[in-house]
Amino acid sequence: MEFSGVMTALITPFDGQGNVDEHAFRALVRRQIEAGIRGLVPCGTTGETPTLSVAEQDDLLRWTVEESQGQVPVIAGVGSNNTAGTVARGQRAVELGADALLVAAPPYNKPTQEGLYRHYAAVAEANPSASVCIYDVPGRSAVAVATETFARLGAIENIRLVKDATADLAKAAEVRRLVPSSTSMLSGDDFTFVPFLAAGGNGCVSVASNLIPERMVALYDAWKSGDTAGAASENAKLQPLYRALFVQTNPLPIKTAMAELGLCKEVFRLPLCEMDPAPRAALLQVMGEMGIG
Repeated sequence: MEFSGVMTALITPFDGQGNVDEHAFRALVRRQIEAGIRGLVPCGTTGETPTLSVAEQDDLLRWTVEESQGQVPVIAGVGSNNTAGTVARGQRAVELGADALLVAAPPYNKPTQEGLYRHYAAVAEANPSASVCIYDVPGRSAVAVATETFARLGAIENIRLVKDATADLAKAAEVRRLVPSSTSMLSGDDFTFVPFLAAGGNGCVSVASNLIPERMVALYDAWKSGDTAGAASENAKLQPLYRALFVQTNPLPIKTAMAELGLCKEVFRLPLCEMDPAPRAALLQVMGEMGIG
């Protein structure tokens, strides 16, 4: 599997009773495939995974694999705040057909860099048939993966991906220099997508592509074809939407936007809840101005 281009961090739709909505989820996956998306990422933060049971996570991954039918890679979110749990979750994801494992730095524990190295090494060793993605997201994990740690982990054969949600392009360029050229580097922030490509990135794990998959795919295709000016121009036009989708905690805005299009219900699980009125109105205004809806 090739890990490049636009990959969607899938939302998890709930029905009116707060249960995972299988019909809506499968429809969302099919919509992504039809739009030409290059990868699917279920069970991440955008999918409200901290509120999901293990059985629900299994279902979401299984449905993603079934609907994608091997057309694009499936990268399963398996991170947790302990290594044994992450290893077990990774093994289960591989059993269910995941091509790669998205592993965030363990939240709350704030491990040292040596602890982070051992954590990722243990996940990789226990899942040799899967590609492992180091997810650097200090805004949620409270600890960043140092460039030197990326370099050490790059020596492990099946650690083949990096997802960078730091918005630090200088760090991204340094990581690109230190890890093997075969390592796929993915931006974890839509608003840095094109600058990240310029820093040596290979794609993006996108939130916005839940809503506008065709436009995100076209943006990447423009860049890939050599139309860097066109890609940069489109990226600039999309900045208001990128910002609006993070005006409150992800995934509140993206699910609200998706509900406006009738693609899911505006239902969340506590401690997440509906958006505050003012930012919700601002999000809908941006959507209206951009002709989304």
